[in-house]
Amino acid sequence: MSIRAVVWDVDDTLFDYTAADRAGMREHLAAEGLLDGYETVEQALTRWREVTDAQWARFSAGETDWQGQRRDRVRAFLGEPLSDAEADAWFDRYVAHYEAAWSLFPDVVPALDALVATHRHAVLSNSSLLVQDRKLRVLGVHDRFEAVLCAAELGVSKPAAEAFHAACEALGLPPHQVAYVGDHPEIDGRGAADAGLLSVWIDRGGAHTVTDGGPAGPRRISSLAELPAILGADTRFGAPSTFG
Repeated sequence: MSIRAVVWDVDDTLFDYTAADRAGMREHLAAEGLLDGYETVEQALTRWREVTDAQWARFSAGETDWQGQRRDRVRAFLGEPLSDAEADAWFDRYVAHYEAAWSLFPDVVPALDALVATHRHAVLSNSSLLVQDRKLRVLGVHDRFEAVLCAAELGVSKPAAEAFHAACEALGLPPHQVAYVGDHPEIDGRGAADAGLLSVWIDRGGAHTVTDGGPAGPRRISSLAELPAILGADTRFGAPSTFG
């Protein structure tokens, strides 16, 4: 059965979240006068990423809501029992710097252009619709997608199969006719494969060492330029895998 649609992750798949987050936080910490508390800028940025990952895990597990994970990121990073208003204000000041650094990866628009006549497109993100809808508009690609679905509104997060199936239902297609493209080997790659989609894991940095998951596992690519060839045929059965 041919693949008729592609569902996309956003952060670190379409949008260079890591670069924008690092650049925005670097500017924010300098403006807040907080860099003196660290030996190096890199140490401060690593601490922010650790805190972010920990609070995102809590949000994905349903232990906190969207705004709660933002506030807890600030409190954990600063080590201070801030009020909700104080945490929100600090995070909003960071967001202003972060948004100034927003950009798509350079391979995104060429890949979307290459697939525009052959495949339908949607988004499934573990973020919130409020954030991702605006982000896609600012980046100039919102109109490329029929649907934008996010965990905060769905009430379920990747890698749960229900999240991927919700995206398929929004497109009116069964999972075996839908591909999912994301950057995380487990949340995106393994999650989509286990949900019955054609899973394409983009590993731009090549930092992960993962064994081949078999013919039904994720297809590993290093650039979206490789995606049209994968979608040109049903690669889940019998064709060589690019994973590994």
